[in-house]
Amino acid sequence: MNASDQKRLLREMIFYRRFEERSFEAYMERKIGGFLHLYSGQEAVATGVLEVARCGHDYVITGYRDHVHAIKAGAPAREVMAELYGKETGSSRGRGGSMHIFDPTVNFMGGYALVGQPFPLAAGLALACKHKGT
Repeated sequence: MNASDQKRLLREMIFYRRFEERSFEAYMERKIGGFLHLYSGQEAVATGVLEVARCGHDYVITGYRDHVHAIKAGAPAREVMAELYGKETGSSRGRGGSMHIFDPTVNFMGGYALVGQPFPLAAGLALACKHKGT
């Protein structure tokens, strides 16, 4: 990995941290309802893993701390934030909220609120890919 890639990834992680900080501020201002599960301090994990995934080709599925994963997978940050605000322009039309971001256009198959819930879904996606030869 060259210095240019390293700088790009650092900028991405800083953006993700700012996104989470702004989400928290909006939550404290009661502009975001429901629950808000933040990923602050863990940005390097999603950034590193999804950097090597073939974004747009590989499927991504995760638990309920899913904002950063969705953006790194290719979901527009504006749509993810709109989802947190419960707006129709959100990635799940404002119905999923913080724990259920979903954007199949970039193969982001969602964040799921129950511990362990993504694993059988991921296995099903993998089996489907195997059957399709993808």
